[in-house]
Amino acid sequence: MPYRSWLFVPGDSEKKLDKVNTVLTDVVIVDLEDAVAADNKQAARELAHDWLQFHIQHEGATGFHRWIRINAFDTPWWRDDLQAAMPGRPAGIVLPKCTGPDQIQQLSAELYEMEQKLGFEKNSTEILPLVSETAKAAMSIPSYIGDTNPRLAGLTWGAEDLSAAIGAGRKRDEDGAWTDTFRMVRAQTLLTAHARGVMAIDTLHSDFRDSDGLALMATASRADGFTGMLAIHPGQVEIINTAFTPTKAERAHAQRIVDAFAESPGLGTLQIDGEMIDQPHLVQAKRLLGEA
Repeated sequence: MPYRSWLFVPGDSEKKLDKVNTVLTDVVIVDLEDAVAADNKQAARELAHDWLQFHIQHEGATGFHRWIRINAFDTPWWRDDLQAAMPGRPAGIVLPKCTGPDQIQQLSAELYEMEQKLGFEKNSTEILPLVSETAKAAMSIPSYIGDTNPRLAGLTWGAEDLSAAIGAGRKRDEDGAWTDTFRMVRAQTLLTAHARGVMAIDTLHSDFRDSDGLALMATASRADGFTGMLAIHPGQVEIINTAFTPTKAERAHAQRIVDAFAESPGLGTLQIDGEMIDQPHLVQAKRLLGEA
């Protein structure tokens, strides 16, 4: 199952949790953090618990992975979030405002204890940290390269919290491109994820009504090397899935490259339609066919 679209759904909205079953997203993230006011945290935990339990009983009826975004470690809520969610066997935990690999280790230790108590397989619950939501967190992104925790599924970043943290009056310039700070954070997230060998998940497009802007952003995201993208509205999912799905023409070209090298195994470089093709092209072609 692919990991292209990652849709946040407010954990305190029974209506939206029910509706998500009709959305062809790859991942549903039940959000117990930013989407839920403090007074609704417990109600959101109870809804998330029941929603996860329902999907255990109807395993295979939906085509998405089930994740939970807990509250940050600097709040009093995150352990209660885990206690409510873990009996429902979420595929993974999104960790907001992660300040570095030490918090991955801390969360992993909590998950290990819970998996043992619940009789789950060791390391069966993955972790996706949001690595950029404070200035300190953003500066620690390269440190994930040395983290060997097997639960680390990928890295993702967010612009909204970082903007607030540093008092930025803008995130994009007049042409719509990320300004230097956010472009640096995005590039570090992408490169570190690939260096670590995990998924690189791009941030969300906050204007959910801007379908054209999202399509441009998602297409550029995949072209830059990201493997998926966050979403905040069901209407964004199909656009993201399309952008991150190789086209027939791309698959055909990739297959030609693979076939050409298979027919000439002794060559390091060859020509296809007047273009010089070498080993990096072969690696890219195999990766694309794997995605398809």
